[in-house]
Amino acid sequence: MTTDTKIDTGTDELLCVIRDRVAVITLNRPEARNAMSDNLTPALRTMIRTCGENPDVGVLLITGAGKAFCAGGNVKGMGAHRDKAKLDMSHDEKVADLQERQRLLTGALISVRKPTIAALPGPAVGAGLALAMACDIRIAAQSASVSTGYLRVGLSGDYGIAWLLTRLVGTARARELMFTAERVDAARCEAIGLVNRVVPDEKLQEEAFALAKSMAEGPTLALRYMKDNLDEALLFDYATARDHEAMRLVRLQTTADHKEAVQAFIDKRKPVFKGN
Repeated sequence: MTTDTKIDTGTDELLCVIRDRVAVITLNRPEARNAMSDNLTPALRTMIRTCGENPDVGVLLITGAGKAFCAGGNVKGMGAHRDKAKLDMSHDEKVADLQERQRLLTGALISVRKPTIAALPGPAVGAGLALAMACDIRIAAQSASVSTGYLRVGLSGDYGIAWLLTRLVGTARARELMFTAERVDAARCEAIGLVNRVVPDEKLQEEAFALAKSMAEGPTLALRYMKDNLDEALLFDYATARDHEAMRLVRLQTTADHKEAVQAFIDKRKPVFKGN
């Protein structure tokens, strides 16, 4: 029997429940299309770190309540309603502040050594799109869409969006999407590799959770090393990446999970992994 463990996030604007080793993290500001806020964003940073470090969590699944994933930053807070404390910061202080906030959000999500999935029920815009792209896999509802958005507010981008976008769709499409801020529907997102798959709206949460659960049941250390290998494919030359793969595979050959997988194959049964 599946049991849910609710995690106190410190705010109603972010929900978190652990179910079948999947941490389901839900941005919960549907009235504002789940835009970032002074309550939601710090809580999200904390949940990414906490769930990333929790041995009872095998996969992080991030989604949005209602009909949006995340509309990005609070545009109203960029104008006359801007935080006075931030207005009083020096230029260098503002840069350092944003760099730290980026490091603790998309930076932390990239650093999680577990599979991460974004389930998009609707629009992902600006920093919200960066958040989705910082996940390993994206599943979108048919009615979902994305936009870089920054052009519309006269800004250049943050939270690593240019880096993430370029690596997902290539430099030509990344430049097009940044320079135009056009709305890209789910079908085109799948065609250009921005999302992994598109599913009917009513099936989104079910299918995203099923995928997350299947990964959470897998061999934890092997998944971690796979993620290391895939990350290094973007950083190192072929020979270095290949040599690191060899070291990790030999290490995994000594694990109980590897031995269980081999025995389960011989016994023609489903393996039961313990994470060691």
